[in-house]
Amino acid sequence: MTSRERVLRALRKEPVDRVPVFMWFHPETKVQLSRLLEIPEAALGEAMGNDICQTWVNNNYAMEGIVHQHDGEGHLDWWGVRWEKQHSFNQISHFPLAGASRQQVLAYRFPYDRKEELLALMDPVVNDSGDCFIGCDVSPCIFEMYWRLRGMEDAMLDMADDPELASEMFSRCAQFSIDLGEEACRRFPLDWFWTGDDVSGQRSMMMSPASWRRLVRPHLKAVFDVGKRHGLPVAYHCCGALRPIIADLVEIGLDVLNPIQSNCPGMEPFELKREFGSAIAFMGGVDTQELLPNASAAQVRRETERLISGMTSDGGGFILAASHTISPETPEENVFAMYAAAGISREEIFDRAAAIRAHA
Repeated sequence: MTSRERVLRALRKEPVDRVPVFMWFHPETKVQLSRLLEIPEAALGEAMGNDICQTWVNNNYAMEGIVHQHDGEGHLDWWGVRWEKQHSFNQISHFPLAGASRQQVLAYRFPYDRKEELLALMDPVVNDSGDCFIGCDVSPCIFEMYWRLRGMEDAMLDMADDPELASEMFSRCAQFSIDLGEEACRRFPLDWFWTGDDVSGQRSMMMSPASWRRLVRPHLKAVFDVGKRHGLPVAYHCCGALRPIIADLVEIGLDVLNPIQSNCPGMEPFELKREFGSAIAFMGGVDTQELLPNASAAQVRRETERLISGMTSDGGGFILAASHTISPETPEENVFAMYAAAGISREEIFDRAAAIRAHA
């Protein structure tokens, strides 16, 4: 069974040879595993058995796709956001619209002149995908994009004190994602349309569900509609405790929810499966905060097997993934134990790595 067939069948809840897998690795984890397998970092997903190939074409590329070696190093992206590496991750050190007047905010222009360069990020994904299931990520779509421009405090104040401004800017953020998405759907052989907009923290949403429904939901639906117009499943990423709005997401066209942070209130995977499993599929659920870095390999394998069993109780509708990028603190044995639970052995991974080296 090819990777593409495996994911498509899982989404349709049809029998598969093994659960589909899609893992994101922290850049330092990529270095560690690539050295262990003696392969280029770009080939790690192939060697590990990832079934999905995709990349960012929106501002997430500036956050996660551009890697710096040392803390304090950084770059200014095409949106005017300044990023600096801090404790292994790129963090924003300058928000271009922080403290700006209403007039200055409305005068901001998105980097449409960079649209071709952004879409070109998909070329290596498509050209080197083999039999992968292919996705294009147009996130961050709305609120998350706006606060990257405005700063969290000013963005939240706009929602409370000037909702008209917030809604207008949310619309413009969404439109940039929509324009990228429409062109990507026309240009590339996509298998799903990936969206995202972090609106939740570890304990609760960053705003009230009512505010989200009033100010964010209409614009997110417009983004989802891009995938629907092109006949593609719509996947959506939001970290944290987003339980209060999952039914809304289903109503506006959600097909696949990621990443299922099981240690957040309301996000117990099996409960979500029972309530929403007839309507949507899930991707994620493997805890990266406690389980992967701190448990034994035997515990990781046992818990991952339990997760797979529970999330495929109706025959499918699940893609195995971690709840965040796999951190460099994660023991290699735990990474291999997680894959083994999915039916991908350490030996199989090393055999694929050897094949990659032979064809280099």
